[in-house]
Amino acid sequence: MSTVDDHEQGHEAERYRSSVLREVSNTMVRLHKEQFGRGPTKARSDWAGNDVLVCLLEDTLTPAERKLIEMGEHQRLRDARLFFQYSSVREFCEPVERLTGRTVRAFMSAIDTEANGLVTELFVFYPEGHEGPSRIERAEP
Repeated sequence: MSTVDDHEQGHEAERYRSSVLREVSNTMVRLHKEQFGRGPTKARSDWAGNDVLVCLLEDTLTPAERKLIEMGEHQRLRDARLFFQYSSVREFCEPVERLTGRTVRAFMSAIDTEANGLVTELFVFYPEGHEGPSRIERAEP
């Protein structure tokens, strides 16, 4: 049988969880603005199961990147974006580890140039109760 305290604790946990997701989204927007000179217009983060956090960023393309698309240079744009994002693994993973209190096991970044620059930043954590090296430790210097 549930008590009022259990109910309130559940609400508090949900508020905390929502707050963390909002902070992750805001951080990803800030990082994209710093890395590419323009932040996405929409961002949302959510858990995909217990150990995966996904951040979706929409409308991320700069004017120069839009020109590349007009020229049909989708692969060149994807390659450039991935190069910059993987060169910044530390900058992407550190705040996510700090905000979630979890260790990032793997980081994946993708862009769909056909969908107005929709970007996914995906963070895979070690299962609760297990630990290993942070993805930051394997980042390029």
